[in-house]
Amino acid sequence: MDFPAELKYSESDEWLRIEGNIATVGVTDYAQDQLSDVVYVEVTADIGDSLATDEAFGTVESVKAASDLYMPVSGKISEVNDALADTPELVNTDPYGNAWMVKIELADPAELDGLMDASGYQKYIAERES
Repeated sequence: MDFPAELKYSESDEWLRIEGNIATVGVTDYAQDQLSDVVYVEVTADIGDSLATDEAFGTVESVKAASDLYMPVSGKISEVNDALADTPELVNTDPYGNAWMVKIELADPAELDGLMDASGYQKYIAERES
């Protein structure tokens, strides 16, 4: 499994890539592996929506299960990856690249301090599975 060091991770298995005041959000390699074959992705938040930390912004469905997507930090949606509606399998093949879900303008960059780095996320997964 892949855990890019430059990303931040949430307990609900979302990742963030920070570029200035913009965070790109997606689901982790671990999450897509647990879901298995992703067949549907729906982002229910719209551009311009302001969402709080832990607020649901969409759903990922696989042949095994459906899982809600949660905001790892608060922010305003600036972009939605519409390509996932037609190619949800990108979540399985490229979770940290073309399968990003939304881009947000950070409401409070200090909230990033509450997220895990790659090694912390790996430890969290190991504890959760034991």
